Amino acid sequence: MVKILAIDDEMDLLVLIKNILTQKLYHVDIFQNPTEVPISKLSEYDLILLDIMMPKIDGISYCKSIRDRVDCPILFLTAKSLESDIVSGFSTGADDYILKPFGVNELIARVDAHLRRENRERHLSLNLGEIRFDLSANIIYVNDKKISFTKSEYRICELLARRRGQVFSREQIYEMIFGYDGIGNSSAISEHIKNIRAKLQKEGVSPVVTVWGIGYKWE
Repeated sequence: MVKILAIDDEMDLLVLIKNILTQKLYHVDIFQNPTEVPISKLSEYDLILLDIMMPKIDGISYCKSIRDRVDCPILFLTAKSLESDIVSGFSTGADDYILKPFGVNELIARVDAHLRRENRERHLSLNLGEIRFDLSANIIYVNDKKISFTKSEYRICELLARRRGQVFSREQIYEMIFGYDGIGNSSAISEHIKNIRAKLQKEGVSPVVTVWGIGYKWE
């Protein structure tokens, strides 16, 4: 059974989330205070929904503190649309965000999209000069050095690398990565691309380029 962790200081919202996702036959644990979540249980979850604005510890700080312990997608729940919040969230390892208030169908679609992507099988490897993709383990190496990417960052890299030379818009990348039918938070892609470039440039490679007015491609 899929296990989901939802953390938000608003109990009414947590109850709503649990009721919605339980109907999908998901097991949902809810907490108002992140510090009450047993650290030993974090690795058991398939997806985490995390509010940004909380009184005890904010979601961005909590995400940063647990990212090395969990391998599942982390989706922020936020009523704030300021770019600084979004940038901070992705820099700490978040995969996506959902703006409050959100509808039932949007929550289900976004959660299902990330879970579907987690379950897709990968095989073999992809070698592009100094860069090598271990498609089975979802790992990227530059000159045999393992580079640490979040799941979403890795997926974007793999998508662009598999179709190198082809240009994709932010919206196309979002839909192909997460499979969300409708208008998703495609602005998330821009922040993921920034993080990807920074990590690769640190190793002396810059394969992801911007095609102004259109999108991105892997050269």
